[in-house]
Amino acid sequence: MTSDLRRQLILGAAKRCFARHGYNGTTTKSVAAAAAISEALLFKHFPSKAALYAEILSDECEADPALMELLEREPSTAALVELIRGMVQHFLEIADGPDQEEAQRLRLMATSHLDDGEFARLLYAKIEKLIGTVFVASLERAVAAGDARPFAGEPLNLFWFAHHSVMTAALTRLPATPCLAYGKANDLERQLCEFLLRGIGLNDAAIASHLDRALAPGAGKTAIAESA
Repeated sequence: MTSDLRRQLILGAAKRCFARHGYNGTTTKSVAAAAAISEALLFKHFPSKAALYAEILSDECEADPALMELLEREPSTAALVELIRGMVQHFLEIADGPDQEEAQRLRLMATSHLDDGEFARLLYAKIEKLIGTVFVASLERAVAAGDARPFAGEPLNLFWFAHHSVMTAALTRLPATPCLAYGKANDLERQLCEFLLRGIGLNDAAIASHLDRALAPGAGKTAIAESA
């Protein structure tokens, strides 16, 4: 069996284990047993349970047709706005939706920051590889078009600032009784998008033009996992 085929076999077994037992209830030993291999062989492909889980999340993002369509677009102000809107929408749906698996992933990400950080580091690296180039290129196009002000620092930091802001906003809404209600705002998605896009450097005219289009009824949904 080739190394790539063995790797896919392990990932398939891991998906079944995580789906059945959750992250905390799954061990590398149980994944190895499900794949009918030794734990030592599993570690030759994946050094830890966190690495396995992060790889699965990355595969799921790459299998999302809406996200892949967005990432294949020509870099532009519109693509930048859609990227941020999709990320905001994704995190808000985690807090508001019935998908407990997504909520568990967000809790795991938060816990990782307080623990050894392994899972968070792995996931951030995969998000950067998947989205970073498109974000930076679209930001450069927005600046060139006069839609955004130039940024003297590391441009990818602007993506991470936006990601961390909306992830924290989602965390406040995870408990059955939210930690913070954000007043009576019915348009929290728009408020977050406007806040993040201004922070990235877009001007109000560009935000009004492109965000209205992105939030229009029937606009496509894009999943940017905290796994994007």
